[in-house]
Amino acid sequence: MLHALTFALADALNFILIGVLIAVGLAQAAKEKGGRYGAVAGLLVFGDWLGVLTLALLTMLVFNGLGDTIASLVESPVFAVLLILTGVLSAVLAWRSGRRVRDGGAVGEDGTEEAPAQGNPLVQRIMAPLKKPSLITVGVGFALGVVQSATSVPFFAGIAVISAGDFAVATRYVSMIAYASVALSLPFLTALAIGYIRAHPYSGIGKGFATLQDNQETAARVGGYIVAVLLIGLGLLQLL
Repeated sequence: MLHALTFALADALNFILIGVLIAVGLAQAAKEKGGRYGAVAGLLVFGDWLGVLTLALLTMLVFNGLGDTIASLVESPVFAVLLILTGVLSAVLAWRSGRRVRDGGAVGEDGTEEAPAQGNPLVQRIMAPLKKPSLITVGVGFALGVVQSATSVPFFAGIAVISAGDFAVATRYVSMIAYASVALSLPFLTALAIGYIRAHPYSGIGKGFATLQDNQETAARVGGYIVAVLLIGLGLLQLL
């Protein structure tokens, strides 16, 4: 089970949700001026968790239906090779991302270089309904969770490992709660950190976060390398 949760930890590097949380933290007024950062961020993360959990349960349902096919795949060298190739691809994409930044970064319509937040149209589009807490906030989080997980190889790989494991059917489904929670661990901690920084902007954490915010491309690139090393390592262990 812990082996499977390692894949969920790789999926926790959700830079879309983290970027949206940062944008929400910047857009919301201070609490004493009517800002609702805590409510918006809380509903957003909860919605994302629901999205991840829903997709995890549906995926487990499909994998359980495939039965021996999934078990054979997980136990075969093909599964290990797929993990290694995905890790290599992640490293290549991270490297290419860093190369684009060195070659000039994002360029706006007027030909000038844009800041990371300004140059991300996806975050701008998502921010529109996140001005105040509502059911739409949960819906946006739900959609982000489904999209992030549906495009994540580690997400499906971890569920495949649990499905192929020697666990009772009920245990497999209940474990998806922990799986989704681990996958949301980093965004959840990020949301708490942003809340603390809003209350203590001149603290050491606040200054460090400001530096990270100014270097979002570098952070995303490092995250890509971390996922790459993790997947390649898991693939190599699978071959042993």
